[in-house]
Amino acid sequence: MQIQPSPQDRERLGAAGAATGLGCSVVVTVILFIGGGILVDRSANTTPTFTLIGVVVALVAAGYELYELSRVGRADITPGPLTRQIARVAPRRDRQDGRGAQRDNEE
Repeated sequence: MQIQPSPQDRERLGAAGAATGLGCSVVVTVILFIGGGILVDRSANTTPTFTLIGVVVALVAAGYELYELSRVGRADITPGPLTRQIARVAPRRDRQDGRGAQRDNEE
């Protein structure tokens, strides 16, 4: 017999998985922009111009992704384009009691 996770555990696992995916996208963004800058520099023989441009663009893009991740779960802010999926699975603090379980419209 297999033990099934509770709905709260499923919700937390879904949010953790989505956040992990966004973290991986930060890493991929940095690698692609810096790697692209290196490749352009090699082909155009302009070292380190495009590599440095790739570093700056990668840091800006990664910073934006992290900024959006920091806003997930806030009731007063609509999620950005990168974190809409996380917002669907992340539990909102205003819908939870102190133990993390969801309330049934007590108001």
